[in-house]
Amino acid sequence: MSNDIIKNKIINLKKEIKDRKKLLISFSGGIDSSLLAKVAKDVLGYNNVVCVFFDFELIPRSERKTAEEFLKKNHIRYRIEKFPIMSDENFIKNTIIRCYICKKASSRLLKKIAMDEGIEHIADGVNLSDLNDYRPGIIASDEEGVWHPYLDIGINKEEIRAISKMMGLPLWDKPSSACLASRIPFGEEIYKEKISMIEEAEGFLKMLGFEDIRVRNPGRLARIEARNEYFNDIIRDKEVIVKKFKNMGFEYVLLDLNDRK
Repeated sequence: MSNDIIKNKIINLKKEIKDRKKLLISFSGGIDSSLLAKVAKDVLGYNNVVCVFFDFELIPRSERKTAEEFLKKNHIRYRIEKFPIMSDENFIKNTIIRCYICKKASSRLLKKIAMDEGIEHIADGVNLSDLNDYRPGIIASDEEGVWHPYLDIGINKEEIRAISKMMGLPLWDKPSSACLASRIPFGEEIYKEKISMIEEAEGFLKMLGFEDIRVRNPGRLARIEARNEYFNDIIRDKEVIVKKFKNMGFEYVLLDLNDRK
């Protein structure tokens, strides 16, 4: 990856942001939206950028804490908003368009907040790498007029991490994080108790030192997805993990031998 290419993309990103004059950013606390928020604030100033973090059951409490710490440290204006997606019957049915339903609702809420703030443009951290996966939520945000600056400039995940590292952002190597609903197979209803179990299980594994990890939950079976480098340590700690998981309500605990990349 050429530094000149990266620098040109940063220049173009700043130019596109500057042209918007004011910006509302859908902020998740991940590296994509964190970089966007930092660049936007540097370009437009404190008063012209507002980040919106949606606080709801599908976001681990630790993610809200990390998001607020980043925003406060970088003096970025923000709002924490409740997002009642779990009251949407079509969403909790967990069909293949679950993400479309969620993003449609969140994008509409962002539009109301932007109007309240007197801001015309809404942006998010969708990047080129996201187009490699099944992401119906992108269609929903497109329909609601959300701007994807990284797509316009042609920036992928690897480049976002490289730019973030160059800028000294501590989150540059933070593992990607999807909402907790993504741990539940399509067709299996989403309910709060199951989400709480998954959040607690993943939180426990992270406490043991396994950062980039997922606990998939088909029924009462907990399937742990981890990177190969974690396997030996997970097996070493298997007794304490199994005991903890069974206390949470899981009947079976499995380690997926596929490398989580």
